[in-house]
Amino acid sequence: MTKFKVRPAGEHDIPALTSQRHRMFEDMHSPPIKDLAIHDVAFPIWARTEIKSRRLFCFLVETDDGRTVGGATLWLREVQPYPGFAGGKIPYLMSVYTEPEFRGRGVATLVTKHAMDWAKENGYPSMSLHASHNGRKIYESLGWKPGNEMDFEFLIDVRD
Repeated sequence: MTKFKVRPAGEHDIPALTSQRHRMFEDMHSPPIKDLAIHDVAFPIWARTEIKSRRLFCFLVETDDGRTVGGATLWLREVQPYPGFAGGKIPYLMSVYTEPEFRGRGVATLVTKHAMDWAKENGYPSMSLHASHNGRKIYESLGWKPGNEMDFEFLIDVRD
């Protein structure tokens, strides 16, 4: 039986993290190739800045022989005050991904629990995320409460 371990990921892991995010978006909704290309250029630049600023904390899941099979990222987002919270940074869990051949074997649960433990150990009062359809059951099994998020995209008329 394959054993998994979670390790912190750093700047040198940005190519793997970018690749996982790319495949996560493909799995969720297959955006156009041109949109993924924008992501693939922009995300590494953003991630490097956020890691250096200590606002992005990344984790990779590896097998006992060192193969990377999943990962997740915590982004410390600045959140406005709301009832019961005076405002400040809240960890936002994003980019939870498991390689297809390792799905159903606890990889996403392991890395999510690891991220939750990190946030608790670092004194954060809560976390947030946007769950994919496939991830919702995992998060709910760990005690996450479903919420309402809606998106709206403006159609931009680009004229020469």
